[in-house]
Amino acid sequence: MILTVTLNTALDITYRVRALRPHSSHRVTEVAERPGGKGLNVARALAALGHRVTATGFAGGATGRSLKDQLTNTPGIVDALVPVAGATRRTVAVVDGTTGETTQLNEPGPAIAPAEWSAFLDTYADLVGSAAAVALCGSLPPGVPVGAYAQLIRTARATGVPVLLDTSGEALRRGVAARPDIVKPNADELAELTGSHEPLQATRDARRRGAHTVVASLGAEGLLAVNAEGIWRAVPPRRIRGNPTGAGDSAVAGLLSGLVDHLPWPARLARAVALSAATVLAPVAGEFDRHTYEGLLDRVAVTSEATAA
Repeated sequence: MILTVTLNTALDITYRVRALRPHSSHRVTEVAERPGGKGLNVARALAALGHRVTATGFAGGATGRSLKDQLTNTPGIVDALVPVAGATRRTVAVVDGTTGETTQLNEPGPAIAPAEWSAFLDTYADLVGSAAAVALCGSLPPGVPVGAYAQLIRTARATGVPVLLDTSGEALRRGVAARPDIVKPNADELAELTGSHEPLQATRDARRRGAHTVVASLGAEGLLAVNAEGIWRAVPPRRIRGNPTGAGDSAVAGLLSGLVDHLPWPARLARAVALSAATVLAPVAGEFDRHTYEGLLDRVAVTSEATAA
């Protein structure tokens, strides 16, 4: 079982319009709705790959009930979300049908009370020991301690369970110091963490701060991975245009899938890049077509550069 943690879950809503124009009214041509937040996106991608997944985090209010109802109907995912008094947030993605570009609107999430955080910690402690790997993903809702991910990483490491961290800002800085097995920042998050905008230098610096492996997501340029074994770059076979919502989460799913399947790092990275590219090409945010993914997988280019410092 792979455990995913989404402390700031969301109900993701995707609107498609013919053309998005500021200061004007739009007729929506298509609406899609599904459970979201980074960790739930990871859980859904893992389940689609055939892995057993348990999803925990918080859910509350009418939006949370809708999210849980939809999650229950997702094959391969066990719902272990902790109830809270506040309402789960919504995110809205507006897709321009002419350009394919997406505008994203994200609500902040409910305030988490101390008793709710304590209840989550109990749930997490009960689940983590039986997990093959743990993914800690996304932003922290109001009320959750800024060092929350560092605390969860230490709990996982104490039980010998590998953990992947995908977050940003102060939560990332503190989490890296707790020595997660993998961190997956994007270019902006990496620059904020290290102060460097040069990807290789920044990735090496992030690793020196505590992470065993740093996998930097560089958008159209694919992934850059650095650990004690070496340095790899993995790029898609062509420039992928479409809706990038959830693509980074699919990359996380690919990395975790490769981890529990005991794949070597080049194969893990190829899986992550192919899943990410297939997600960009999908008509609904955060989804991917299995045939598209499989068609891309063998064409991902993975190169080894040198031994990591």
